[in-house]
Amino acid sequence: MPWWPEERRHPSLHRVLVHLTAGTHRHAGHADVLRELVDGAVGDRAEFGSSVGEDPGRWGEHRARVQAVAEQAAVR
Repeated sequence: MPWWPEERRHPSLHRVLVHLTAGTHRHAGHADVLRELVDGAVGDRAEFGSSVGEDPGRWGEHRARVQAVAEQAAVR
C-alpha cells in the first residue's frame, strides 16, 4: 500500500481482513438505510414491512417500548 506511511505499508492478512470487514459493514449499512427510505421495508424482504407499520403515530409507542427495555437493561 504505497500511500500508507512506511511503518504501516506492509499490513498483515489479519489487518487487511479486519479493514475490509469493517468497510463492508459500514457501507452495507448505508445501502440498507437508503433502501429502507425508498421502499419502507425493514430487513431483507419487503413483506416484513416497517416495525411500526404505516401509522406515524405508532413511532411514539415504539420509542417508549425501546426506552423501557433499555432502562430495564441498565438497572441490571
